[in-house]
Amino acid sequence: MIAHCEVGGESLHFLAIETSCDETAAAVFTDEPRILSNVIASQTELHARYGGVVPEVAARAHLQRLLPVIDEALHSAGVSLGDIGCVAVHNTPGLVGALLVGVSAAKILAATLEVPLIAVNHIEAHVYAARIAADRDIFPCVGLVVSGGHTALFHCRDPLALELLGSTRDDAAGEAFDKISQILGLGFPGGPAVDREAATGIPAAFKFPRSLMEPGNLDFSFSGLKTAVLYTAFGQDGKDRDTPLSPQRRADLAASFQQAVVDVLVEKSRRALQQTGLKRLAVGGGVAANRRLRQGLSEMVTRIGGELFIPPQELCTDNAAMAALAVEKWRRGQFAPPDLDAEPNLAFS
Repeated sequence: MIAHCEVGGESLHFLAIETSCDETAAAVFTDEPRILSNVIASQTELHARYGGVVPEVAARAHLQRLLPVIDEALHSAGVSLGDIGCVAVHNTPGLVGALLVGVSAAKILAATLEVPLIAVNHIEAHVYAARIAADRDIFPCVGLVVSGGHTALFHCRDPLALELLGSTRDDAAGEAFDKISQILGLGFPGGPAVDREAATGIPAAFKFPRSLMEPGNLDFSFSGLKTAVLYTAFGQDGKDRDTPLSPQRRADLAASFQQAVVDVLVEKSRRALQQTGLKRLAVGGGVAANRRLRQGLSEMVTRIGGELFIPPQELCTDNAAMAALAVEKWRRGQFAPPDLDAEPNLAFS
């Protein structure tokens, strides 16, 4: 068992920053890890008019909101900057301008406080959010990350050793939800909007494709599904775009689309568990908040006698508390250099 890092006989306090996309977030946690605060300033209203995240708008909003968010996180945790013994920041992957705001702030704080700086991979942190919620070790496991920018399966041997098993070849699941929401006129963000609309729809109303389902394939593709929904709704030439969808047809389209995505995610996760011989599945990312997906994964894992770890909604969407993965790096002495940079692109071997 690894002893906690302590300062003066007390737990070490971490301050974490998240600005990878459109959520400005800060959190304070201890080396146990135990979350003391998790503050998120959403930019949803800023981007809603555009139907998606605008990188320049996101970066400017981070600049305006980050310091107040950090101050609130410290206040909510009942600590001051002087109590912070380490600063953590998500530096990859994400929108480069947005990431730079958080990384720059983290470097300044670490240097000013004369404490270590730790860089956290945003995708690895999404998996670790399931460990935080479980409050116990869940590794090794299969990790499924489903968000607006990423859909991928990993063999997670430990919190910092993730091997890519499969990823999306085109749209991420969350991106597909956003596009279908736009097609159906449901608003932004698409995930919650489609989930709500699908609640009154019939999942089997339309037979939409489930791509890349051949044996042994753990990759994802949702572009064909998106096109199928568009053509079903308005015709291949778009001639029916001026004809409003009836409420029931819109709900059925949403439900059938959602079910197609869920079926693929559940089946690929099952195959990943079978391929690795593991029984634990950890799920993270904004799409993990989807009710139909949570139900489908739960039923699948129960059938195979496994364990499912999905965090509550506030730890599924982008947040800074999941940067508690920094505790694992602290224990291994994996500190970031003073010239840490933002890395917008992510590559797993």
